[in-house]
Amino acid sequence: MTSELATTSLDLGLSSRPLSRTTIPAIAILSLVLAQIVTRVFSGGGSVVATLVIAGPTNLAITYVVSRRREGSRRAIDRMVTAVVYSLMTLALAPLVSVVWTTVDRGLARFDGELFTSTMRSVVGDGGGVKHAIIGTVIITGLAAAMAVPIGLFTGIYLVEYGKKSRLARLVVSMVDVMTGIPSIVAGLFAYALFSQFQGPGARSGFAGSVALAVLMTPIVVRSTQEMLRLVPNELREASYALGVSKWRTIVKVVLPTAVSGLLTGVSLAIARVIGETAPLLIAAGLAQDTNTNPFSGRMTSLPVMSYYGYAAPGFPPEAGYDRGWSAALLLIIIVLVIFSVSRILGRVLRPKGLR
Repeated sequence: MTSELATTSLDLGLSSRPLSRTTIPAIAILSLVLAQIVTRVFSGGGSVVATLVIAGPTNLAITYVVSRRREGSRRAIDRMVTAVVYSLMTLALAPLVSVVWTTVDRGLARFDGELFTSTMRSVVGDGGGVKHAIIGTVIITGLAAAMAVPIGLFTGIYLVEYGKKSRLARLVVSMVDVMTGIPSIVAGLFAYALFSQFQGPGARSGFAGSVALAVLMTPIVVRSTQEMLRLVPNELREASYALGVSKWRTIVKVVLPTAVSGLLTGVSLAIARVIGETAPLLIAAGLAQDTNTNPFSGRMTSLPVMSYYGYAAPGFPPEAGYDRGWSAALLLIIIVLVIFSVSRILGRVLRPKGLR
């Protein structure tokens, strides 16, 4: 009878011999070592990809066997599923980490003072910088945000607070869904065709590029605004109405401050989505070798476009163009990181005290 109870206890995962904290990391290290040995024996080299492919299932199998013998089947299955979740998370993060690492590694080669203080005017081969591209990126993206953010915010407020289930609201939601899925190059073609009607064929400008980016930003801002405003409890609105506060003042004083953190995050996501766009700016804004601060006249270069041309037309020697392209990409990642950091700080500062 006692042995039967012990067996049942073991099967239910009620054993008093849980694995130590170092066992799971030790199993992971052992799996990597075994996978490395297998790849070297059968393929003659220690390929990172092959090692990870073999180490993953090996880690799951060893973890399950060890945990089942010590803790029972239920706990073993739980540990195996946990290992699967962590493995898939690592697999999802691997491309991102690889991209960031490669960009930092190659972009630091030209991350010097000249990169930020000079342009590509009269530069052939080594030297040159991205000063004109930085200014162009700030102007084009800033104008796009100035157009898309107010339109997106007010549209989202209408859909949540006023439209509800009206026909117009359903039509707007359908149009937003369609705009969310359009290819970025279509937005560039739209802006190019629109401004060609006023400035003639072949006309390119920073403002045309801003319009193309605004077309891409607007649906993202609308959708994020909708989701954030829906998270605001209706009790807050009803309490405000019960005090005799009008609807528009309730939205301004209660709803928007409550959702301000999420709204800023949505705007940051929209900016990060378009600041790296290349195709629409190639068509609408073009490429310039010097600084142009007038968005309404002349071509204007942005960082993603310069990064693209660093590989498409690197010049001679090509290594100089490659280095400038990687440095522009690294600078773009840093700008996006700064935007997200500032939005998080503003979200904490502007959030109502009770929600901090």
